[in-house]
Amino acid sequence: MAEENDFTVAGPVVENEVQSLPHAYSCTLTPELVAKAREELQEKPEWRLRDVQALRDMVLKDYPNLRTRLDDGFLLRFLRARKFDYDKALQLLVNYHASRRSWPEVFHNLRPSTIKHVLDSGFLTVLPHPDPDGRLVLCLRPGKWRPSDYPFLDTIRAIYLTLEKLIQPEETQVNGLVILADYSGVGLAHASQLGPFLAKKVVGILQDGFPIRIKAVNIINEPRIFKGIFAIIKPFLKEKMAQRFILHGSDLNSLYQRIPSGILPEEYGGAAGKLNTADWSTTLQNSEEEFVVEFCQPDPLESAALTDSMLFEGEPSEAQCDDSYRGARSQLYYCY
Repeated sequence: MAEENDFTVAGPVVENEVQSLPHAYSCTLTPELVAKAREELQEKPEWRLRDVQALRDMVLKDYPNLRTRLDDGFLLRFLRARKFDYDKALQLLVNYHASRRSWPEVFHNLRPSTIKHVLDSGFLTVLPHPDPDGRLVLCLRPGKWRPSDYPFLDTIRAIYLTLEKLIQPEETQVNGLVILADYSGVGLAHASQLGPFLAKKVVGILQDGFPIRIKAVNIINEPRIFKGIFAIIKPFLKEKMAQRFILHGSDLNSLYQRIPSGILPEEYGGAAGKLNTADWSTTLQNSEEEFVVEFCQPDPLESAALTDSMLFEGEPSEAQCDDSYRGARSQLYYCY
């Protein structure tokens, strides 16, 4: 797609500059996906550019110093993620940039070469074929992470870069994404790394700070300790997202009802050959330069006035975090 090659982070923009922005957007959706977007996302092709311009105008009016891409293709991601609700799309865009300021340990110098060790460990990959609903499958294997080798934040960096790459095609923006998380090998050493503040940040970004539609999270081979892990995460999940977590245990037939065996690798009883982590690693490594432009620039909010109350609305308080952690920590050790 033409817009994916334009990763320039704009400086403070004034209205007369916007008028000169090239409207090079060209829809790449099939007729079937255009119809799906109309039905599920309230996206009307005849109003698409009008809607994009409305969001662009809101950014310029409410956040004139926010250095962000304003091209059609980029803004469409946020409109689609919020079903073309202008106010919600604007809040999502602000949260998207605010997360970089609030978590520099994750977003500073964020590029594929800095997380190669995570990719080499086999922690994550993307299955080569989508499911019958056209959704790509992000495969996570937390058990491949060894806490003694690298910090947990490196896995967050790898997941975020992967999501950034996955959201580029319009098909993913419309169809959404499915996660398959294999918890084989996860123990107390892994679980003890996840406290409530870390869980709050991760969930906050995925729910309220990134323009992607996560349609299902399939958990397999979860150990007893997963009950404690989920107890830490669940307080920060919205009800709709919590309902999208499906625990299959070791029952592959249960998994096949959600993800067909035909697209799964041999490791999960599928027919798609052995799990390949190298191809996705190569895809990300080949995208180094675009991520340098996107993430290795000055803080996009350094001159914008944003208060904490504007970010990730509905987050629990620190006291709630403490309460949830005390209860979850006891479950961790009990389960173990």
